[in-house]
Amino acid sequence: MKREERQTYEKLMDLALAEAEKALKRGDFPVGCILECNGTVIATGSREGTTGESANEVDHAEMVLLRRLAGQHPRPDLNRARIFCTMEPCLMCYAAIILSGINEIIYAFEDVMGGGTGCDMERLTPLYRRKVRILPHVRRRESLALFKTFFSNPANTYWKGSLLARYTLETA
Repeated sequence: MKREERQTYEKLMDLALAEAEKALKRGDFPVGCILECNGTVIATGSREGTTGESANEVDHAEMVLLRRLAGQHPRPDLNRARIFCTMEPCLMCYAAIILSGINEIIYAFEDVMGGGTGCDMERLTPLYRRKVRILPHVRRRESLALFKTFFSNPANTYWKGSLLARYTLETA
């Protein structure tokens, strides 16, 4: 990757990290993402639903972003869009990104427990067999710091003791 492209990706990932920080300040799992198209951020999202009685496995940052995007009219051409995520998208989010027509995923921190971008697309049905450019580890260290902060806080019970928590605190 060229230096100029790397700098652009890092600046855009910084915006996703700001979304992740919002989630962390709310006590939620620190995942954030932004969607950029032709140099403009057109949607943002941060993880919701990891605390209290409303805890769920649907309100991932990417899904929040895609729901916000669905309300935009006219809808932008997503074939030119790039999504920047502070954590590797899970299978649910990866599939939703593909179905939305987004062709490039840039993420910071690998999800050793639930990351979906390593999925063999050739083995899936035709609907999902799109070429998607995946670029890992942009601002990995900064994203990792947020996850370490989250998992180090005894008040946070989401994924506490999980493979991801252990990897984040001990290995990464």
